[in-house]
Amino acid sequence: MPEITLSIDGVSVTVSEGALVIDAARSAGIDIPHYCYHPALGNPGVCRLCMVEVEGLPKLQVSCRLKAKEGMVVRTNSSAARRAQSSSLEFHLVNHPLDCPVCDQAGECLLQDTYQRCGLYSSTVREDKRHKPKRVKIGERIVFDSERCILCTRCVRFLDEVTKTRELGVFGRGDREEVELCPGRRVDNPYSGNIVDICPVGALTDADFRFQVRVWYLAGTASVCPGCARGCSIFVHSNVQRPWHAGGRRVVRLKPRFNPEVNGYWICDEGRYGCKSIDSPSRLKAPSLLKDGKVGAISWEDATKLVSAELAELCRAKGPQGLAVILSGTLSNEDLFAAKRLFIERLKAGHVLLRPGPDQLGEEDGLLRRKEKVPNLRGAQALGFGTAIRESSWEKILAGLTSGEIWGLYVVDRDPLAVWGAEAGEALLGLPFTLHQAANANRFTRAARWVLPSTSYAEEDATFTNFQGRTQRARKAVAPLGEARPDWRIFGGLLAALGAEFPYGSARSVFEALAGERSDLVGLDFELAPDGEPR
Repeated sequence: MPEITLSIDGVSVTVSEGALVIDAARSAGIDIPHYCYHPALGNPGVCRLCMVEVEGLPKLQVSCRLKAKEGMVVRTNSSAARRAQSSSLEFHLVNHPLDCPVCDQAGECLLQDTYQRCGLYSSTVREDKRHKPKRVKIGERIVFDSERCILCTRCVRFLDEVTKTRELGVFGRGDREEVELCPGRRVDNPYSGNIVDICPVGALTDADFRFQVRVWYLAGTASVCPGCARGCSIFVHSNVQRPWHAGGRRVVRLKPRFNPEVNGYWICDEGRYGCKSIDSPSRLKAPSLLKDGKVGAISWEDATKLVSAELAELCRAKGPQGLAVILSGTLSNEDLFAAKRLFIERLKAGHVLLRPGPDQLGEEDGLLRRKEKVPNLRGAQALGFGTAIRESSWEKILAGLTSGEIWGLYVVDRDPLAVWGAEAGEALLGLPFTLHQAANANRFTRAARWVLPSTSYAEEDATFTNFQGRTQRARKAVAPLGEARPDWRIFGGLLAALGAEFPYGSARSVFEALAGERSDLVGLDFELAPDGEPR
């Protein structure tokens, strides 16, 4: 598409022909105030806030509906444009309640931001404010405050155009116009949390986040959602300074991070609310050993030494074919690199299972959600798991346990009892070696003789490769809980104790070594700079 050049506030801007003026301004770092416009939801032009002055035109123009033209001269901050923006803002505030001290949107509210920027006027309105329904639960996770709504229609358009579920509509006329639920409907679709993200004011709030913590206490860290094989780009919002404000949760919420190649502007609710596991009471915090019917804590040094010694002795005495290893697609590329070194190259385990079914399978749709509920299945395949490394099965491993062929079970971030059923616990009772390595406890934790705590995705630096083959970087947002360690470090410690070489002291160094084995990672830097977050 040919390019054209225009002037915006004295800055020469070159954009593709047909681009909107509001987008052209943003590309030059000039932010035009707006509410209704959203890059993924079109430009209805209903808020009338993005008015600009265009040289040669008799009237001010709505920049979200105005296409840029060659030689156009636009002024976003002229006195006429400022006056129009201020007047439009006053109309939005006519019936808006004075809720800022108790509103969850405070600190990230476009209404507040715009008022500070182009408001600060003396109001000409003398009429009483109209009162509308407040604190209405319009879905399992969504609370609606109609008084705060400025009728930007972003939520309605998202449900019409993106999810196509159409739970909300605009009803009434004039100053009685309101966003309301369509008859007999509730906003309970798998992407409902996105309407909270795109609401520019505090009209739509998240029931899970509501009154938990003020946003200015939160730090945002670029990461990757581990909820499915898409690996959506996200921000992890953590509250390390004052976790008691959010009931002790350090990770308070997840927000989508714009990535046009992966998830665009959205994430699903499964991924969004999956962050609760990070600070769950089920988190494992220290290594432990079941001995004489009692579970006792043990140091990492002793655990590493004793586990490696047991594995070496059992492999020597009973043969490595009797070792079964159940891995997970939730492991990062770095974790799987170390796991391959340990279980395949060093111990030569006879049974290795990584594929997600049936415990890590779920619903899929045509928007974002994938059937495989793990973020790094493609990364595992690139390392040979399931291809060059022959895949075992749940049935084969259970049969081996029952027959006595398998003497050891090393499970990482999975729950075999959820697949086999509780009766399989009897097959584990007399097993010489059972180990569970995970961030959270499950039924298998109670059956395992050894328990090693690993970090969650928010507590480590790592990379994941999604189903499209795109590798993304997850950054450490919070410190590991208790004595938890990254999985690659646990595997590396066992390798060193077994006398193998594993000279890597950081996730970056593991990634650089990994890039030498995987052609798809050649030329990639570990930083993998994140994209930004539009409002």
